[in-house]
Amino acid sequence: MKEPRRTKTTESTLRIINALKSVPFGRVSSYRDIALAAGLPNGARQVARILHSMSRPQNLPWHRIIRADGRIALPWGGGREEQIALLRAEGVRVSDAGEVSPAFYQ
Repeated sequence: MKEPRRTKTTESTLRIINALKSVPFGRVSSYRDIALAAGLPNGARQVARILHSMSRPQNLPWHRIIRADGRIALPWGGGREEQIALLRAEGVRVSDAGEVSPAFYQ
């Protein structure tokens, strides 16, 4: 069996991971704001890719990251329901349409 390919984690990836881990319980942040905190002003898509590929292995709070307009980015049937449930369990007000109250932004 072939060994899985290991890639070196880049400095920018580590900065994004640290920014993601800094979002406290009961708060949300946006892909854009995480990228800015990591020093990557155009890195929102990179944040999304890291969340997609590294959330479980790095134990990242993926559910606390939303779009800059306050809406959940995931589609219905593609994780949105789980994200809403996890945020609500932390006390975050989320509408049935997947919009987070601005009071919960970090």
